[in-house]
Amino acid sequence: MSKREHAPAATPAGGQWYPPEWPDRIRALADGTLTPVPPKRAATVMLLRDTAEGPAVHMLRRRTTMAFAGGAYAYPGGGVDPRDEDHRIGWAGPSLEEWADRLGTDPRTAQAIVCGAVRETFEEAGVLLAGPADGTLIPDLTGDDWEADRLALVARELSFAEFLERRGLVLRSDLLGAWARWITPEFEPRRYDTWFFVAALPEGQRTRNASTEADRTVWTRPADAAAGYDKGELLMMPPTIATLRSLEPYGTAAAAVAGAAGQDLTPVLARATLGEDGGVVLSWPGHEEFTKRVGPAGGTP
Repeated sequence: MSKREHAPAATPAGGQWYPPEWPDRIRALADGTLTPVPPKRAATVMLLRDTAEGPAVHMLRRRTTMAFAGGAYAYPGGGVDPRDEDHRIGWAGPSLEEWADRLGTDPRTAQAIVCGAVRETFEEAGVLLAGPADGTLIPDLTGDDWEADRLALVARELSFAEFLERRGLVLRSDLLGAWARWITPEFEPRRYDTWFFVAALPEGQRTRNASTEADRTVWTRPADAAAGYDKGELLMMPPTIATLRSLEPYGTAAAAVAGAAGQDLTPVLARATLGEDGGVVLSWPGHEEFTKRVGPAGGTP
């Protein structure tokens, strides 16, 4: 796809999503006329499957009409539902205390984040990281009854706890590895505190574009997607391309999931500074490739 498709949504550096209104919002934040909104909890999952050329990751392209990151490639995910904290959720794998320690939260919040990751993956990709208490997984989710439950979850007519309880399933937290944490910049009107997870596609299950927010989905090798970003052909937000690059060293999906334990979960939050000339410098600590410099108001970058 060409850069021309994405021109209305952002001015990319390579394929970096950079909305044209950001410099003005940064200046408003600096002069006190813009008050940051609290970030909402969110979770996203990098689903991996093995191929002859190495692991591929499942990605979706957000519709260009979306107000936030329209046209950008991302992973299945979304906001945490308050009901994801429900104590009735059947659980398998590391304890809530272990997850809390890994995610840097309390156990109740850790449950909500992990549950949100699993629920959103089912809602947006049709993949379920849950199964019977005997440790098996469900290979076929194509029935009309599964789709009815998925739609009820999307509509918030059904909580994930109710869904699991009704079907006699437990959430398989052992299938997930926590990978990264990024927080939307303070000058953005929609802010998320997002935990990124990695998981291998369960045997027998298939992904599909089940999201109303995406116009296409792809399986791609992380290196290929990163190359498309570098050429300006694929639009992505900094967290997406950063996590893609960090997946490149792993030769199998299982190796990546195992490698999650060594990933740094220190939150990444963009910093914006103003120069004496009124220019803006936007940077993400630890990720120098995303540093963006924009000239004075009314000037050229």
